[in-house]
Amino acid sequence: MVLPGVFFLKTRVAVAFRKSSSQRRGKLLTRIRKDSIKSETIEESDHRNEHVESPDFVIGICKKLDEVLHQQGGHSIFEVPSSLQKLEPDAFIPHVVSIGPYHRNEKRLQGMEKHKWRVLGHVLRRTKYPIEFYRDAILPLEMDTRNCYDKLFKKFSSSEFVEMMLLDACFILELLNVAANGIKHCGYKLDDPLFTTRGISPFIQRDLLMLENQLPLFVLNRLFPLTWGQSIMDMDVSVDQLALKFFDSVLPGISKNLPKFKRNERPRLHLLDVVRQALRPSSRCVPSQYKQPFQTAMHSVTSLRGTSVVFKKKDSTKFTDIEFSKGVLFIPPLVIHDSTKSIFLNLMVFEQYYPRCSNDVTSDVSFMDGLINSAKDVEYLYDKGIIDHGLGSNEDVANLFNNLQKDIVFDTNDSYLAKVSHDLDEHFNKKWHSRLAVLKHEYLKDPWKVISLGAASFLIFLTLAQTTYTILGYHHPLS
Repeated sequence: MVLPGVFFLKTRVAVAFRKSSSQRRGKLLTRIRKDSIKSETIEESDHRNEHVESPDFVIGICKKLDEVLHQQGGHSIFEVPSSLQKLEPDAFIPHVVSIGPYHRNEKRLQGMEKHKWRVLGHVLRRTKYPIEFYRDAILPLEMDTRNCYDKLFKKFSSSEFVEMMLLDACFILELLNVAANGIKHCGYKLDDPLFTTRGISPFIQRDLLMLENQLPLFVLNRLFPLTWGQSIMDMDVSVDQLALKFFDSVLPGISKNLPKFKRNERPRLHLLDVVRQALRPSSRCVPSQYKQPFQTAMHSVTSLRGTSVVFKKKDSTKFTDIEFSKGVLFIPPLVIHDSTKSIFLNLMVFEQYYPRCSNDVTSDVSFMDGLINSAKDVEYLYDKGIIDHGLGSNEDVANLFNNLQKDIVFDTNDSYLAKVSHDLDEHFNKKWHSRLAVLKHEYLKDPWKVISLGAASFLIFLTLAQTTYTILGYHHPLS
């Protein structure tokens, strides 16, 4: 027999035992979870540390630092910003031939690669030099050539990059050779598809004047005497001169513009830079010596004619040789064609990105943009022999100039046309002020003349109103 008190005590002990056992299990599970989480945290931390301490992490950081340091170098061949490429893709992307690494191996340009190899074989046979001779000549230039581009191009091995240099340089030099001496003199057949195919030459010329499609000039200069052989010894010519002659058909008269190289000047960098140097004005107003800034809001041809400005064609092959003197604006002739937009844009982008050159072409384009506001302005300049074009209409020429400066940054305080612009603006303001002064002095001072002027104006208005009413009544009679 169990006493009630004893039974109650046993029951409490049993319940307490069961409760404490359950609590112990709960605490044990909680501790296991915490240990598990702690273990996972430690493992994850160890994994993170392992990733940070791995060689790949260090290599990745070094790679990014190399790219940043490379971008700070003194490059001269730049990748055109995507914003500009989207606006004018045809102006910056080559159509038929790739020069340099930016567009190499693009499928759409592979047709011309076959011609490059054929030209290289022709050069080897003509000069009788082995391929090793040319390779050894340009191999020391590989790193300097790579540094000219604002991208690293690590995807090209040393052999691939040197092959590209040799192939592209020989191709360009043969184009210049044939343009200067003729197909027969260079040993090509008269029906050679590269040099005789109609219509292909303008595309090649345009492609060779694209910023992304350049090869450093020092590579061409190194191979120039080797590819031309003995004939170059008898001629006092340079790659610069031959290049300007080659581009004369797209920039008429430029072959006469090769400036003499001065010791204190930087060397020319590539074909686009050779052309830009040849287009620089013969004389310039040094911006630092002229305090007035360039007038960005230029007056149009029509407005300037209203203030008796006379427009005359200047006898110069440089379209940048613009002058204003004694009410006469002298502008050299400018030929506009399908390649003009591409040539101007690439020259302007190069001026924006290369810090060691002036902005002469950009200044000229900005000046012409101010002069030309409509097809009427183009028509007047065409009649004066200042503009000649092969575009569809005068309106197309006006649109070309009015759209060339989109997304192009232009420092107006560093323009060679600052003084011309200021003098034009001063002339414009003086003429209008003088005409208003004459009107005020001759008519507004005398009350009777004011009345006469008002009456005459009123009569003209009545005459116009009556004429309009008569015409409307004739065409729309009342029923």
